[in-house]
Amino acid sequence: MTSRDRSAHAADPVQDLVDAVRLYRDAESSMRSQSRDSMHLGRTDMTALRVMLRAGQAGRPLSAAALSRELGISTAATTVLVDRLEQSGHAERRRSATDGRVIEVWPTAATEREVRATMGTMHERMMQIASALPPEDSRTIHRFLVALGRAMTELDFPATGTAGTATPSPSAGPASP
Repeated sequence: MTSRDRSAHAADPVQDLVDAVRLYRDAESSMRSQSRDSMHLGRTDMTALRVMLRAGQAGRPLSAAALSRELGISTAATTVLVDRLEQSGHAERRRSATDGRVIEVWPTAATEREVRATMGTMHERMMQIASALPPEDSRTIHRFLVALGRAMTELDFPATGTAGTATPSPSAGPASP
């Protein structure tokens, strides 16, 4: 990039915003990868633990079938996943307190502490930065991030042969302001 390109780019607030989103995404991805590596977990394993933690916090423990639906993977793959998490000491199966026929999947106490220690620091930093914003800025950023999330979620990717030509889904309406 030439100095002229850099100065033209520096004057483009839209490009600066997109670059800031990319910078955050890369930093968060790196942090999550380091966290997974420190716990010797794969991406799906860590995602499953986060889903289990959120479910427990909400007072709705998960069966393997519910975890399967949350993760968007088959029940067979979920069984293998839970077996792996159980063997590594990250999760455990328990009979439901309300229905003894149901087996629930829970993170172990040690795993819960480890995930909270890592993610807790990230959450605290995010809350500190977010709470320093004026309310109107927070509302604007919220609208932007929700619209950006929808735009990314609603992309349709071609099956094969046409790399790089993602198109918006027909159901995707205009982003909300």
